Amino acid sequence: MRVVQFKRSRVIKFVIIGLTALVAFIMVVKSMGREKDFTDILAIRQSLLKGSQGGRQRHISHPGEIPVFKGKGNKGNFEPESYAGGDGAGEGGKAHKLRVEQKDEEERLKGVYGFNQLVSDEISLNRTVPDTREEECKWWDYPTSLPTASVVLVFHNEGWSTLFRTVHSVINRSPPQFLHEVVLVDDKSELEHLHEKLDETLKLPYYKKVKLVRNKEREGLIRARNNGAVAATGDVVVFLDAHCEVDFNWLPPLLAPIHEDRTTLAVPVIDGINWNDFSITPVYAAGSHSRGLFEWGMFYKEGTVPKKEINKRAHHSEPYNAPTHAGGLFAIDRSWFEELGWYDPGLWVWGGENFELSFKVWMCGGRSVWVPCSRVSHVYRGHSCSSCHSGSLANKFKGQPTTLRNYKRVIETWFDDKYKEYFYTREPLARYIDMGDISEQLALKERMNCKSFDWFMKEIAYDVFDKYPPLPPNQHWGELKNDALGLCFDTFGRHPPESVGASMCHGYGGNQLIRLNTQGQMTSGEWCLHAEGKDKIVVAWCKAGSVDGNWQYEEESRHMKHTRLNKCLGIHPENQQLILRDCNENNTYFKWTWKTLTPHWMKKRI
Repeated sequence: MRVVQFKRSRVIKFVIIGLTALVAFIMVVKSMGREKDFTDILAIRQSLLKGSQGGRQRHISHPGEIPVFKGKGNKGNFEPESYAGGDGAGEGGKAHKLRVEQKDEEERLKGVYGFNQLVSDEISLNRTVPDTREEECKWWDYPTSLPTASVVLVFHNEGWSTLFRTVHSVINRSPPQFLHEVVLVDDKSELEHLHEKLDETLKLPYYKKVKLVRNKEREGLIRARNNGAVAATGDVVVFLDAHCEVDFNWLPPLLAPIHEDRTTLAVPVIDGINWNDFSITPVYAAGSHSRGLFEWGMFYKEGTVPKKEINKRAHHSEPYNAPTHAGGLFAIDRSWFEELGWYDPGLWVWGGENFELSFKVWMCGGRSVWVPCSRVSHVYRGHSCSSCHSGSLANKFKGQPTTLRNYKRVIETWFDDKYKEYFYTREPLARYIDMGDISEQLALKERMNCKSFDWFMKEIAYDVFDKYPPLPPNQHWGELKNDALGLCFDTFGRHPPESVGASMCHGYGGNQLIRLNTQGQMTSGEWCLHAEGKDKIVVAWCKAGSVDGNWQYEEESRHMKHTRLNKCLGIHPENQQLILRDCNENNTYFKWTWKTLTPHWMKKRI
């Protein structure tokens, strides 16, 4: 009897400690972002977990507990009873058109939000969506003991209906036993409807699983997502953008690979919501599969899935390995995310975080898969927007290009030396950037005994080389300045197959930053510069798998020569257009001087 009494008292004691810790943590969450930065929040949460005897048990892997294919015509265990839609505005993902008399308000709201907010406002928050999955996706049974999910939505000045349609679609089309919560992270919104009105609306019973975290100051997407992950209490964190709509039975397929192996990062297939009429259509061709890649300037790319990966699967609709992902939408075990150091908190605003997380997932013992049976539709802005400004964030960075800085942090942490040179060849100004302290990232890499980037490239991202082979060194890079007129070669930010020209030199790089490699390829950014006849120099797609070209700079004569045409680049003295003519030693209109750039933000530091 005494032993039983002792055990009961211990239980009561632990319950009291746990409840106290829970209440304290809820208070932290409510004030999160208002009083503490990410590091402080993380420290507080960890101390609370220690005080409550370690908190809730960590989700573990369940090898062998995998989805079961039931065969054609046999509906899976989480499939809805009906896929039918209504006949209201935008139902079934159909386009919605406004009346002529609404044109002025329509254009005004486009200017605020970057998409047709008025169309969105006329569509139900609970509208039905088209089933864009391949038919095979309906015939899977998923484990019934999947981990719980915290769906994190970061927003800044988001439109009301797009934000809440995202929330409604998640609540309406997720099995309630797996949807632990929806975490809204407000990254210092300024629009009136996202303050008191939002607070009051979330008190309604329908939103009982929704909680709101507000940042005290503007943090940018990366740090705001870290804050959301810290606030989350589900087993898995699912990141979505705040203007999405999930498809039928989207969540179980996304959670299943993580249930099997907790070190999995799972990525849904993204469909498109048209920014102007909010119609939903697939981005990818029916029956096709793509996976995330990158080129050496760290631009995100995609390619078809190699046969090596296809052959690992028994069914076309099964998940498959991918080196990386676009970054906006994915799921990851929350504890695994924490073990990996979350997103590197030294990354600024947006850009490169998808690569950083993908590299460390793969190199530190995990995997990343794309999940064909999990579909999520997303609005890509098609219009400039007044509410999308960076606000106070711009004051923090002293003019440095934040995305390029992020890329440098990522490559200096995860790339081997020879691969770093490919990046600096593609982005030579990055050598000047102060990337901050990466000692914690390097220590994590060592502590987790992560594999080399060479391993990653040969075993996981081997198809990158097919499109983007190693880059030879630059022979010259910077401004290409004409001796006669003092104008600089300029792409004007144009895209293939548009013509390029020359303009006043400004010293900022950008459209005037030209590279000539040792194999004759002349480039600007990711584009190649080609000659189409004697009077037309164009921006062109670089030939996949090729790094050579037809350009040659003659140091003594200062001629830019096109070796295949045997002509020299010049500027027409009257119309100042770029031309190709016979080389002339005495004509300064055909002489060019390369000048290495010192970026303006570097000059400020000097």
